[in-house]
Amino acid sequence: MTAAADVPDAAELRSRTRELLAGHPPATTGRTDFLRARFDAGLAWVHYPAGLGGLDAPRSLQAVVDAELAAAGAPDNDPRRIGIGLGMAAPTILRYGTREQKERFLRPLWVGEEVWCQLFSEPGAGSDLAALGTRAVREGGGQDTGDWIVNGQKVWTSSAHLARWAILIARTDPELPKHQGISYFLCDMTAPGVEVRPLRQITGEAEFNEVFLTDVRIPDSHRLGAIGEGWKVAQTTLMNERVSIGGARLPREGGMIGKAAATWRERPELRTHDLHRRLLTLWVEAEVARLTGERLRQQLVAGQPGPEGSGMKLAFARLNQEISGLEVELLGEEGLLYSDWTLRRPELVDFTGRDAGYRYLRSKGNSIEGGTSEVLLNIVAERVLGLPPEPRNDKDVPWKDLTR
Repeated sequence: MTAAADVPDAAELRSRTRELLAGHPPATTGRTDFLRARFDAGLAWVHYPAGLGGLDAPRSLQAVVDAELAAAGAPDNDPRRIGIGLGMAAPTILRYGTREQKERFLRPLWVGEEVWCQLFSEPGAGSDLAALGTRAVREGGGQDTGDWIVNGQKVWTSSAHLARWAILIARTDPELPKHQGISYFLCDMTAPGVEVRPLRQITGEAEFNEVFLTDVRIPDSHRLGAIGEGWKVAQTTLMNERVSIGGARLPREGGMIGKAAATWRERPELRTHDLHRRLLTLWVEAEVARLTGERLRQQLVAGQPGPEGSGMKLAFARLNQEISGLEVELLGEEGLLYSDWTLRRPELVDFTGRDAGYRYLRSKGNSIEGGTSEVLLNIVAERVLGLPPEPRNDKDVPWKDLTR
């Protein structure tokens, strides 16, 4: 950790950013070279440790760096393409990874040279993720040495067709209750035995995939956290995932509400009093959610995200679905049109892309991905409101004895 007296302030960060720009002029420096230099200068995510893309500075000062770089026209990475790496893999590696793992993975992750995906959900373990059955067995049966051999199937894996690496949870001890016998790994998506198949969605795209793992070898050096503590490690990933999905930084009228408001302004002939009332209500709710997201990001300065991120993700899903439904209704007959059903495997995740029909269909997945709304309601009830948990009789039963 950096001593308090050595923590850079806003003036020093501006100075460091200008030094970066002087040494690597954006007009003459390639995008990848500039991003590598930015990471090495500690200006990628300033709250990360020195040497790992940061300077141990307050998270709130990232805006100072970003403003200087934007004014100079400097290139940035693309969160839509590498969002799983930035929002989920990186904070988990930072918290639980060894020094070697952090040094190996964080730089190419942030620069965008290596895309990440998430191998969590399974056909029989979606909402009840802890019931997962993908097995990781130590080669030779030993518990102290040797690689891990992984067999199983994962599903709903965004960007698996693009990914170089994956965060993976697998069962390493079926004799223990389901939450206890899980371990967390970093999986090479180019390793023998990894097969990625597209899953065509209601939009026509195959943004998601199913992944089959057949005798995939993972070295123990790619295990994150202790054996059997995978569920604990995964909680860091899941909490960050919900914040990254539901708490994305947006300007006023950004995201889905901006699309609906633009249609309202551009097409006055479509307006009715009832639609106007509903649009105003959703506009206010979207603005409340945006400002709540700003407050949540300020709370993150003090530590890891908590269950509050589940509430943000809940609001994000509901608002997207209601706003996109209103937009389709506003357009009348035009709202029934759909531009392209072609099977595509997109490189970017874009909730607001294409046309109103696409936004309406794509938003249906918002209440499933990143934790279903039903699961998140339970989390908010138990961990935010302090209500008693629902009765469960499977938490202390060995996984091998559960009915599946």
